[in-house]
Amino acid sequence: MKLKGQKQESSESSEGAKGKMTIPLALVTLVSAFGSSFQYGYNVSVINSPALYMQDFYNQTYLDRTGKPMNSAFQTLLWSLTVSMFPLGGFFGSLMVWPMVNNCGRKGTLLINNLFSIAAAILMGTSELAKTFEVIILSRVIMGIYAGLASNVVPMFLGEMSPKNLRGAIGVVPQLFITIGILAAQILGLQSILGNAEGWPVLLGLTGIPSLIQLLILPFFPESPRYLLIQKSNEEQARKALQKLRGWDDVDDEIEEMFQEDKSEKEEGQFTVLSLCTFRGLRWQLISIIVMMMGQQLSGVNAVFYYADRIFESAGVKSNSIQYVTVSIGAINVIMTLLAVFIVESLGRRILLLIGFLLCCASCAVLTLALNLQHTVSWMSYLSIACVILYIIGHAIGPSPIPSVLITEMFLQSSRPAAFMVGGSVHWLSNFTVGLVFLYMEAGLGPYSFLIFCAICLATMVYIFFIVPETKNKTFMEINRIMAKRNKVEIQENKEELEDFHHVPDRQEDSKILSKSRL
Repeated sequence: MKLKGQKQESSESSEGAKGKMTIPLALVTLVSAFGSSFQYGYNVSVINSPALYMQDFYNQTYLDRTGKPMNSAFQTLLWSLTVSMFPLGGFFGSLMVWPMVNNCGRKGTLLINNLFSIAAAILMGTSELAKTFEVIILSRVIMGIYAGLASNVVPMFLGEMSPKNLRGAIGVVPQLFITIGILAAQILGLQSILGNAEGWPVLLGLTGIPSLIQLLILPFFPESPRYLLIQKSNEEQARKALQKLRGWDDVDDEIEEMFQEDKSEKEEGQFTVLSLCTFRGLRWQLISIIVMMMGQQLSGVNAVFYYADRIFESAGVKSNSIQYVTVSIGAINVIMTLLAVFIVESLGRRILLLIGFLLCCASCAVLTLALNLQHTVSWMSYLSIACVILYIIGHAIGPSPIPSVLITEMFLQSSRPAAFMVGGSVHWLSNFTVGLVFLYMEAGLGPYSFLIFCAICLATMVYIFFIVPETKNKTFMEINRIMAKRNKVEIQENKEELEDFHHVPDRQEDSKILSKSRL
């Protein structure tokens, strides 16, 4: 009876403390997101403002070397490479996720990844002094690799550290810092600050500072407890990491849940991308992340940002004021993503995705109409502005932040790295495709391009409505059981074997007793 009472008491205290945002958990979230995710956002938009000055530098450097000016076709090619090498590098970075997180750990991967960013920042910052534009293009590839790793590893790292009732909110924080990075680049890129002929090398080089901060501070925080226990079989280290993150000593409930997860998937071993794609038990999870990641990028978010300047110009905004309008759009993006952090645990992931894609779908449909009629109906240009703002609000609360949260939640430890590798690759390839194809789409279809994005948003929304379950406040095992029913497979959970599964019997006697008393 005493054991039962102890169990009940520990379980109650555990439930009470599990939901707390402790200082170590808050700090590791901020350090990871600022040191990694921030730079993804920063480098997405950093070359937009100083584009003309950078192209002048390309031309001048070529002139100094050859004695003749660069022809416009070659200059367009070089600039296209400068822009597109970033998402292409992101794709290569995504391919490195699986081997790196399994061999170096989540924290170890983030620390190694900082070296890419610091190297690229030094190269870009000194490119003008060295009179070489080639290193800018090379650095964009390196920053892409960095962003490809960061965009996958940070959500995985934080998702594995978070208690189940904070996992959604903490999972949205990396996306929040991506939007803050975009906004920071827009503000620093104003012509009055660094978006000018003298300031652009500094603007590009600043990207190394967050990495340097992360490199100095992150080593003081623990590795992912799930990685330590399930992949490294180190229960003692996992327990210490959990105790530090939760701010209290009784972490038996979470340790036992990790053992259950480990036991249920021990037969399969570590998934590679190939085995993930052919394993029936994860079929719907895999299809879901591919659909959501494609929907996120192919829904036209980059096209809306691309069109925004022209839409505001047609509404009568003076050309020298458009840079400030762009900053205000970046600020709306940040505010709405911040809102998502606070509402994701109350409304749930599924609702935010559905509302987000619905707003994007409606915005694209009305935007098509407004752009077609803006020359005949005077107030249509203002409707276009409203559509852009509504679209950004919709994308910021659902399609942007939620898919990476769901990858963390829909896969268990053994398949999660491969799932992030697939999801990340789809994300970056879709991003690259939109960048490549949109200019041709826009030339051929004009405003009707947005009808294609409208259809993609609608299709993604229908898929989510029928297939994707709600995952808020559920353990990874509970979510796994929900998806197992959809995949029509049974989960192996041999409870007798689980009792004998604790690897360190001499050190973990209490844990074993607790586990037996529960079973």
